[in-house]
Amino acid sequence: MAEQLMKYSEAVKKFDPVIGLETHVELSTNTKLFCPAPISFGAEPNTELTPVSLGLPGSLPVINEAAVDYAIKLGLALHCQINEWSQFSRKNYFYPDMPRDYQISQYDKPTNGEGYLDVELEDGTVFRVPIERAHIEDDAGKNTHVGGTDGRIEGADHSLVDYNRAGVPLIEIVTKPIEGAGDRAPEIAGAYMRAIRDIVRALNISHARMEQGNMRADVNVSLRRDPSDPFGTRSETKNVNSFRGIERTIQYEIRRQAAILDKGGEILQETRHWDEASQATAGGRVKSDADDYRYFPDPDLVMLHITPEHVEEIRKQMPEMPRERRNRLKGEWNFSDIEMRDVVNADALDLIEETVKLGATPAGAKKWWLGELSREANAKGVALEELDITPQAVADVERLIADGKLNDKLAKQTVAFVLKGEGTPEQVVEAHGFKVVSDDGALQAAVQEALDANPDVVEKLKGGNMKPMGAIIGAVMRATKGQADAKAVTKIVMEKIKG
Repeated sequence: MAEQLMKYSEAVKKFDPVIGLETHVELSTNTKLFCPAPISFGAEPNTELTPVSLGLPGSLPVINEAAVDYAIKLGLALHCQINEWSQFSRKNYFYPDMPRDYQISQYDKPTNGEGYLDVELEDGTVFRVPIERAHIEDDAGKNTHVGGTDGRIEGADHSLVDYNRAGVPLIEIVTKPIEGAGDRAPEIAGAYMRAIRDIVRALNISHARMEQGNMRADVNVSLRRDPSDPFGTRSETKNVNSFRGIERTIQYEIRRQAAILDKGGEILQETRHWDEASQATAGGRVKSDADDYRYFPDPDLVMLHITPEHVEEIRKQMPEMPRERRNRLKGEWNFSDIEMRDVVNADALDLIEETVKLGATPAGAKKWWLGELSREANAKGVALEELDITPQAVADVERLIADGKLNDKLAKQTVAFVLKGEGTPEQVVEAHGFKVVSDDGALQAAVQEALDANPDVVEKLKGGNMKPMGAIIGAVMRATKGQADAKAVTKIVMEKIKG
């Protein structure tokens, strides 16, 4: 039975939404957090294991130094307080994907304390998201439920467990309650998650591929009648792994909770799950509080000591942060705010920057990645970076255009064949015999033929009306099979109508 929902516009008028995000970022270390088991995406199930990651009796954890340094980098990027002393605790719960029946996490003494992140919305508004902590923990394994719908346990006849992911290092970034978002709560959450992804990629500490589980979020939503009221009861939608899913989860939960509260009902504090197919959340289990996890310091791990000197050493190694980088490139490329926003929203900044470094103009690189290639990616349902074309290939196409060897039409055909896997732009041009017709005699003849066939257009051009020029250029293009240089054609036309 479908849940009753209130219209979103009505819900945010009647209630003040408060959201929170618990973002899990999988670190790109070579080995797991407490053992030397390797980490690789897509490995055969249960092949990347040691006694520690299996939780076998007598096995002892040893902290991964690189993971700690990655955590410090992220803490600095999020303006967190880096605590000199932090501690690992056991978080106890009983699920088949956690072989030792507890997770090693940080509870009351995290590595990174309070911080914040300023996120920029599409209209340029900057919203500050307060961060409570960014702590280190290890991941659980992965359950696969067989026989149910969409991999859910409901209706499954059996389940499989892959422990490869058990023990992979994570940073969990926990926001404070995000207040004052109003009707922009979904947009703010999406912008925040994109900013986190950009930061961890800039720091080179995570691949942050949401579709591969490198980054996911638990989404908390509660409503209250007035901003001065206490927080309402929250729901927690677990493991949402797409930006759009996070935004739609918040919008759905606001509509669902508003409908319940408006009729005098109560919100159940529970975990929920986002179902992409139905575009709805579904109830899970009643939410556990911290007391239920029975946290206590892990007796196998000493407290972690991070000296101020070590923090300063890492601070000196910090790269340029994404927001500062965007502002710098916007100025260097002479892009407007809207143009840069389009680039960022298309997730094309890295691709365009690399294309420009390889010799393309910023305008030319943007034209390809936000034009033909974005349409191709949307049609295939993939990210731009997953297309079978590289920044080098795009830069090469731009160079061929600048050298007069390709016109726009031939360039588009060249790119299409590159996308089909036919080789580099130079190989495609040679294989298909693409060549701009630059022979003056051939162009003169084609232009004259087009003018003779369109006397009405000629009269308009002679009268100063340049709009019909496209008809002549189009006729010449057809006569030369798209290989004429449009600029050369225009020049010849102007010479003939004036002479």
